[in-house]
Amino acid sequence: MIVLNETHQPELRSWVASANDDQSDFPIQNLPFAIFKRRGSNEKFRAGVAIGEHIVDLKAAHKAGVFSMSLTPMLKTLHKSKLNQFMGLGKDAWSELRLELSRALRVDSTLQTQLENCLVPQSQAEYKIPARIGDYTDFYTSINHATNIGKLFRPDNPLLPNYQWIPIGYHGRSSSIEVSGHGFHRPKSQLKAADADAPILAPCKRLDYELEVGIYIGKGNTLGHSIDINDAEDHVFGLCMFNDWSARDIQAWEYQPLGPFLSKSFASTVSPWIVTMEAIAPYRQAWSRPADHPQPLPYLESHDNRSSGAVNMHLEVLLQTAKMKAGGQVAERVALSNFSQSYWTIAQMVTHHSVNGCNLKPGDFFGSGTQSGTTANSYGALIEATTGGKNPITLSNGETRAFLEDGDTVTLNGWCDSEVAPRIGFGHATATVLPALED
Repeated sequence: MIVLNETHQPELRSWVASANDDQSDFPIQNLPFAIFKRRGSNEKFRAGVAIGEHIVDLKAAHKAGVFSMSLTPMLKTLHKSKLNQFMGLGKDAWSELRLELSRALRVDSTLQTQLENCLVPQSQAEYKIPARIGDYTDFYTSINHATNIGKLFRPDNPLLPNYQWIPIGYHGRSSSIEVSGHGFHRPKSQLKAADADAPILAPCKRLDYELEVGIYIGKGNTLGHSIDINDAEDHVFGLCMFNDWSARDIQAWEYQPLGPFLSKSFASTVSPWIVTMEAIAPYRQAWSRPADHPQPLPYLESHDNRSSGAVNMHLEVLLQTAKMKAGGQVAERVALSNFSQSYWTIAQMVTHHSVNGCNLKPGDFFGSGTQSGTTANSYGALIEATTGGKNPITLSNGETRAFLEDGDTVTLNGWCDSEVAPRIGFGHATATVLPALED
């Protein structure tokens, strides 16, 4: 578990004035990573770190002599268009760079003049997926979500017997994960009405968002060797926002018996920024399991996981319809939940994923599964909020939604805060639903 250090001090301020705004996603205590270039330029994509409304161009900062010579081998990995090699260096390397950046960006830093020329306004940047995602696994860690979905199909027994014993997951499609700001066409596949004799090929009618936390793996493990829960978070580079869009009607027909396939592989959206595990250290909380529930098997138990395995991370869904956009109306909140309510922790996901000897690699990606609270305004998917489409939600302009319509734009936001640490944010994961392509 990461120990708090000088980079977490709440009184730290930066000479980048916008980083000192209490509502900024990116104060000096955050320092998340992305892959970027100036929009419309012929520049190569490279690594950057957010500070206020700007990006520190790490390649430019390296060339300007901002960092210690001892960091040169590490910094060369950040000249690349993906973060995988840097991710594979491990937590000591990540922490060393974070400390030097923190000191260089603080008020009264002697490096201000050199570093000022290495800043790029975020308003002028475009992003790409920050890592080469070799494999993607989607988990199902919210018991509230699992119970609500289960009630739609099994009212008397919503949770399957294994749910409280094992972190459930399935292997997803990494090639269709896109960075925030994209649009995607409504997917088509086989649909079958309950009273129909045969399925048809048609566009999805029950398109949904899923409010998830994305988890990037850092240093991997050797094939055949599992990761102990006490070491699990050493293998995690950081977190992002993640929308794993779902075609509920496609899934209803295809999922028996193997699970999601075309209902999930058409699009997923990540926020550009990866907030490191070190940055979220001040927002960790105790994790517990209700006493009358099965307790985890020993390989999924540890003192650190119990004392600080949860993350106090607020999770928000905003929806803007095409009508709202045309009328100049901003997106409105339709859900607010918290990652701290997750039934399984990050460490437990990593540990269980590797217990059979599966080799994780730098840049591999986990989805937390839809994160839902206990009330209707905290449900992380429309299928829950509308009781399977039977009770549509009503927006402030009078429009209703049972499921998403063409032209709808969904934005996921996340942030951490506490009484003793400043707010840090995860940026936005935004995408727009486009009409299905014509045959």
